[in-house]
Amino acid sequence: MSFNLVQDGDRSPRIILSEPNGSTAEVLLYGGQVVYWKNEKRQEMLFMSSKATWKPPRAIRGGIQICFPQFSNFGSLEEHGFATSRLWSLDSSPSPLPSVNNQSTVDLILKSIEEDLKTWPHRFELRLRISLTAGKLILIPRVRNTDNKPFSFTFALCNYLSVSDISEVRVEGLETLDYFDNLLQRERCTEQADAITFDREIDRIYLSTPTKIAIIDHEKKRTFVLRKVGMPDAVVWNPWDKKAKALPDLGDEDYKTMLCIDSAAIETPIVLKPFEEWTGRQELSTVSSSYCSGQLDPQKVLQGFS
Repeated sequence: MSFNLVQDGDRSPRIILSEPNGSTAEVLLYGGQVVYWKNEKRQEMLFMSSKATWKPPRAIRGGIQICFPQFSNFGSLEEHGFATSRLWSLDSSPSPLPSVNNQSTVDLILKSIEEDLKTWPHRFELRLRISLTAGKLILIPRVRNTDNKPFSFTFALCNYLSVSDISEVRVEGLETLDYFDNLLQRERCTEQADAITFDREIDRIYLSTPTKIAIIDHEKKRTFVLRKVGMPDAVVWNPWDKKAKALPDLGDEDYKTMLCIDSAAIETPIVLKPFEEWTGRQELSTVSSSYCSGQLDPQKVLQGFS
């Protein structure tokens, strides 16, 4: 299925994906960023800051950000690297990947430019396939080393999820795992709780995580299921009230309706020899869940959905 390319004045060109059941997604060429994803009921699945800055060179606070070739400040580059603040292109020659019926897809590409080579002297091609089907949003990033020397990088898909009330959300699938606590100078800790709940700021990098993570929103009776391949780590972040007020592009009360769960490769950087390629995959979907009647079995969410 095709997509619509829309250009509005001085705003970044945007791509509208839609599928027969009524769900839609909007992708900006600026940052290669998914900024909206609405289900067949027109409910928004992704969070967007009420104070988001939509003009370069800042990344847009919300949606799904592409962090490359550096996550956060794990290196000498600007935070989260430069992919979030570059203008991507439509990929005119994407590699063949299996197609799915009733799927709307766009292929984007970002190549190294001279400005980037001054701070990160490696030539690369970063491709991103974004596919929308009923109830499901799939991102397939691929990094190719087009240089004559090896390089390494860290990577993340930063997912800003829309939730009803952060204090009513549980994240399951990360229990018993080690994590770096960014609020404690990246001290290595072990998760002791049977699920992650939220009553204060949290900023953690969970290590060697499973391929499926469940984000249970009790109030909306909705569960996000995050499936990922090639990205062994997972970042969990909510700024809470004080940090939200300190961030200029985040509304003071926005923290209450957002949760960041990132698919990431951070602890062990990815190393590519000349002309090698790395591929990751992330699939976001939603399933109905009922907290009040006890119909939700978290293990079924984590293990029972193919």
